Amino acid sequence: MKTAPNPTPALTASSAAAGWQGPGARGARRRFTWNRVLWALVFPQRGQRILPTLSGTLLIALSLGIGMAAYNSANNILFITLSLLLSCLILSGVLSWLNFRGVAWRLELAPPLRAGHEAVVGLGLRNRKAFLPTYGLWFELLARHVEDGPPPPPESTITGKGIDLRVEWAKAEQGETRGRLFLRERLDPRGETRLDWLFKPRRRGRLRVELSGIGSQFPFGFLKKLLTTELRAELMVWPAPVTYRRLKEAGARRTAGGERTSRTGSGGDLLALRRYAEADSHRLIHWKASARSRQLLVRQFAAESTEGFSLWLRTDAAGWPHPDQFELLVSFCATLAEDLFRAGQLIAAAIDDEPPVPIRRVNDLETLLDRLALVEPRKEAGPGGAVAVAEPTKAKRNVLTFAPDGARGVAAYVDGEKTATA
Repeated sequence: MKTAPNPTPALTASSAAAGWQGPGARGARRRFTWNRVLWALVFPQRGQRILPTLSGTLLIALSLGIGMAAYNSANNILFITLSLLLSCLILSGVLSWLNFRGVAWRLELAPPLRAGHEAVVGLGLRNRKAFLPTYGLWFELLARHVEDGPPPPPESTITGKGIDLRVEWAKAEQGETRGRLFLRERLDPRGETRLDWLFKPRRRGRLRVELSGIGSQFPFGFLKKLLTTELRAELMVWPAPVTYRRLKEAGARRTAGGERTSRTGSGGDLLALRRYAEADSHRLIHWKASARSRQLLVRQFAAESTEGFSLWLRTDAAGWPHPDQFELLVSFCATLAEDLFRAGQLIAAAIDDEPPVPIRRVNDLETLLDRLALVEPRKEAGPGGAVAVAEPTKAKRNVLTFAPDGARGVAAYVDGEKTATA
């Protein structure tokens, strides 16, 4: 049994998905004036909601009862109690507004993502306030798969025909993954922190991660303040690596004189010139080029490849009628591509009738995996109407193709010989 290894560090790059957003982001702050502060308290900005909690609703009901009793009895103690209760509500709203002020957030993603494997989404937080810390925030995160093609036309429940709301809601929730992160410790002034959300992408394809909302019940829990954001990022989810069994070693044929690749090696073809390093041999110095450029340059030769394979993936729907078997095909192809690339044996790859694309660098492999993440069964059949097992051109050798192996499995063939199964 052979198991696909985890991605090497060379295939994983950490990158920030978006810039800082929020009240504390640069460019979002405006000149402070009391007129703007009072207007913001009376008319909050779009996307902000303030809702009473259960304790806040009881406090409002109690305030109404005490207010009616105070006006009917003209009792000063009841008026003082009413003013204290209303002051608590007003103070809760002001402190909640100050708690959000000066806070900025951003998404920090680390591609690539694998279907069925745990992924990490980082949420960076920054408090730009000079004196006040921030407490008690929670963040609503949403991950959903983005379907290719135009969206369906909108239909309402009145004009739409044959619409089952429960079925549509179930379909929408099936492709979504929701999570909530809590800021359990205070965020000091001028401080930064990071919260991590762990989730598993359910399938390959294009994934959109969104920060759908931010909420807080600070300070007394009487009011719940909610903010909606437009912070989102899209990234690719690669096919999941699968376990496969190699039946025999594929005998890659070597052509006369060998094949030349554009990797650095000790072959006879000159690949490029580069600057001299301490570990380089003096025999590799190109004296004429060094004299022209007035700096030592050494020669890099192309490596001579004795083995190499080309992948050819056929996605005809007639040959792959079962969706689970097609997903296994894509994962099997991606796993073999990575294994052959690490072994230095992957030359090119082709999908359907497209011309083969050379795979020389890590970027070429990542581009292939991105294409495999989005590939779908072709409705129209290719030449011959079935999945081919032989190589696309008889003159070419060492072509790795795929075909169904029973009702659920997938087999890999090299020049028509079965070499591996998954």
